[in-house]
Amino acid sequence: MTKKLFFQAICKFVLGAVLIGILLFIPAGTFQYWNAWLFMGILFVPMFFAGIVLMVKNPELLKKRLQAKEEQAEQSFVIKCSGLMFVAGFVIAGLNFRFQWIVLPDQVVWTGAVLFLLSYLLYAEVLRENTYLSRTVEVQEGQKVIDTGLYGIVRHPMYSATIIMFLSMPIVLGSVISFAIFLFYPFIIAKRIKNEEEVLANELEGYIEYQKKVKYRMLPFLW
Repeated sequence: MTKKLFFQAICKFVLGAVLIGILLFIPAGTFQYWNAWLFMGILFVPMFFAGIVLMVKNPELLKKRLQAKEEQAEQSFVIKCSGLMFVAGFVIAGLNFRFQWIVLPDQVVWTGAVLFLLSYLLYAEVLRENTYLSRTVEVQEGQKVIDTGLYGIVRHPMYSATIIMFLSMPIVLGSVISFAIFLFYPFIIAKRIKNEEEVLANELEGYIEYQKKVKYRMLPFLW
């Protein structure tokens, strides 16, 4: 662990919290948007402790995830689409709270919070199993195919976790309209996976055999 890595991690953490706060509370027109506080709590508290664990146990993985920059044009487009989806979804959620368009019952909101936390645990397990995980589509030096644990069930368990995570976000925020916006995510991530598998099949030894062994990409028995 270095001071530079620590400072970089703290800055991105704070910047992320401030940005999401702006996207939610300004459209809501109030700080009394309790769904937003709940969402930021279940998002950033586990993220903070996960960051500490990575900083101590695997600083190289943390460094790769903080400094990653997508170079492929196709993946850059996917990231931009995802960013647009998040901005639109969060702003609409805030407006939904302000104008009380279609507000989900509290029981549904808390169910969404449980699903979100479960997806966090699934994501953490993926990070534990695969130290080659990167935010960009690339084959790293010395990288090997991981085919055990969750990777023995689906080829992209990280994306499986993010689908649960991202679709539960608008539920926690109490907005049906935002949920409809976030339904674009599975299609966005499917495009990313298609390109990623082409890269892995061409550049990672043993990946074609792995594709034959594990047939499903994200959802067992479906896709």
